[in-house]
Parts: sequence; structure tokens; C-alpha cells
Amino acid sequence: MANGQGPTYGERVAYGPDDVCYRHPRVHSFTLCQRCGRTICPECQVVSAVGVLCPECVKQAQPGTARRAGRSARVTSRRIAALDAPVTYGIMLLCVLVFVAQLLTRYFGADEVTRALWYAPLYSLPPMDATAGVGFEPWRMLTAMFTHSTGFLLHILFNMYALWLFGRNLEQMIGRAAFLTLYLFSGLGGSLFVMFWVYAEPATLLVPTVGASGAIFGLLTATLVAYRAAKVSIASLAVLIAINFGIGLLPGANISWQAHLGGAILGAAVMGVLLATRGPRRRALRVLALTGMGVVLVALGFAYFVALPAVF
Repeated sequence: MANGQGPTYGERVAYGPDDVCYRHPRVHSFTLCQRCGRTICPECQVVSAVGVLCPECVKQAQPGTARRAGRSARVTSRRIAALDAPVTYGIMLLCVLVFVAQLLTRYFGADEVTRALWYAPLYSLPPMDATAGVGFEPWRMLTAMFTHSTGFLLHILFNMYALWLFGRNLEQMIGRAAFLTLYLFSGLGGSLFVMFWVYAEPATLLVPTVGASGAIFGLLTATLVAYRAAKVSIASLAVLIAINFGIGLLPGANISWQAHLGGAILGAAVMGVLLATRGPRRRALRVLALTGMGVVLVALGFAYFVALPAVF
């Protein structure tokens, strides 16, 4: 119409009985949901890539909670897999989290986290021979490698720096599974040497140890063996290992040189096995050799069942 009061562009003159929002029956609208075709008012309209949708269609188009959680887990796993050294970073993160928990409990005067995770040879005694109140807890041989001294900040700083400096390269060199095996075996070797030292010095039966130092020394000696096999100069690394091991021998250092030595021996041994069985054709032999080494280490952890320390 010429007076401008009529419909334009094909619009209706007035709202019909169905031109109301399905969620708000008193609100008129001409807008339809692009998916279900129901009328929706401006308050209910959700603009999407395919047009305007109603809230229910938007909700139906979104994945369920389980699907979203699975998708998030897959994305996270891809991001972790994309890291250059995920095992190294995971170990570092675990050590830092444990250290923070140690600090918090120490702040409140309990220090329960450290006491729950440290290792002393006493925990390897058979249950019938253990001192009252202390049970047979051999898993502490592994948990001790993720704890650090809360009274000496350089302890964790040096270990984390050494792990970041040498662990990443070593993990990329030998692979994630082999690197994790190397780290655990080295840490276990450090705890085993602490345990066996009781036969030479019975007083150490009650002395607890903490720290990833045994495992770190294993990584250092493994790197030394790998570099030697590749005919790379090892003089500087050998000096570094010797200096750090010598610090543990200083009177009053309060450092477990036994854990360092045990970890160093196991680290070199594991790397020797990896080098001797390298190559895709020797993969089965490599797995068998490492499994056998693990069985031997676990068996050695029960040595007190065969012969108790002289203190008993």
C-alpha cells in the first residue's frame, strides 16, 4: 500500500494464532528454528553456523557428558604424545606435586607425606621380624624416588634440573617405555643398595632415605654408556658424575651415597642391555632381558627373608 501501513516483502499483516514462541506462549514472533521449525522469540533464539536454533535443538546437538569427557581425554592424550619427552615431564611433575604435599604437611607440623613415602631398610624386614609398629612395606623402595628433603631446597632443584637436562635427550634416544624402565630400575637399584648396606653397617637399618638421586645417577651413567658406545667424548660427564658422587662421601653431608652407587650401577646395566638388544629384530629379546632383570631386582628385595641383617 502507498500509505506504508501494509505488509512489505511478503510479510503477514498481523500475527497468526501459531506465531507465538513455543516456550513463551504470550510472546509473538515470526522466527522459526532452523532444525525443528518451531517458533521462537528473541529471548530463546541461539545463533549458530546453520542459522537460528531453539535451546532444545542446541542441547540435542551438543555431545553428552561421557562423549565430551572422552573427547577431552583424547585431546589431552594427543597433546601429551606431542611433547618431546612426556615421561620425563611426567616424572618431574609428580616429584613437584609430592614435594608441595610434603611442604604443606610439614608446615602443619605433621610431615606425614614424607614419612609415608620414604624408605628405610627396616621396611624390608619380614613381617614377623619387623619392629613393633612398622610393617613390611617394600613398595617404599619405589615411592622414595619421588620424594625429596624439605629442609634442603637445592635437593629437588638439582634433581629436577638434571632430569630436565639429561632425561629428555635420553628419552628421545631410547624411547618412552625404555626410559621409564630405566628410571624405575635405577631408583629401585638405589634402594636395594641402601638395603644391602645394612649387612655391612647394621646401624643404617633405621635410617630413612628420600629423593630421586639414585634414579638420576642411573640416568647419568646410562647417558655415559650410550655416549661411549657412540664414540662421543664423555670426559665432562664423567667428571660431573664423579664430583656429585664424591660430595655424598663428605663427612656430615647427610647424603645417601649408597643410593647413588646403586642407581648408577643399575643405570649402566640397563643401558648395556638396551644397546646389546637394539634393533627391531631383537625387540623380543630386549623385552625378555628387561623383564628378567626386573624379576631379579624384585627377588633381591626379599633378601631379608633369606638372611636377616647382623643386627638381629
